[in-house]
Amino acid sequence: MIIDTLNNIGQYSHLGPRIAKALKHLVDTDFSQLDVGSYELEGKDLFVIVNDYDTKPREVEPFEVHRRYIDVQYVVSGEEEFGYLPLADQTPSKPYFDKHDYAEYDYESNKAEAAFIPLKAGMFALFFPQDMHMPGTSATPKAVRKVVIKVKI
Repeated sequence: MIIDTLNNIGQYSHLGPRIAKALKHLVDTDFSQLDVGSYELEGKDLFVIVNDYDTKPREVEPFEVHRRYIDVQYVVSGEEEFGYLPLADQTPSKPYFDKHDYAEYDYESNKAEAAFIPLKAGMFALFFPQDMHMPGTSATPKAVRKVVIKVKI
């Protein structure tokens, strides 16, 4: 997992051309002017999801992992927290769903080990396949506009 601001994207270009392109896209795009939805940058290898939502309490959200994609999550406006812990030998609460590259892990089984970290407007997080993460949470509901760029490994 990596957390940073767009001011420092140059430090991550060595992680691969798709990650570099994803981060540059965050800098070059005014996401406040885009409609909610999905946008392809390189077909299914690199695509953008723009979403508006209200955060939820962590007790009602699952942790998630992905096998085929790295998540680049960027908060355009608002603020949320996300849960994080390394994927080890945890048992998923729902089996891996190949079509959407997603497995769920429940909060109760993992809350003692998880860290919860704020992600404010202008910050991004990179989640790799070994990173269990629970985005979109806060103690009280907050409106958030967030961009997730899916980077195929």
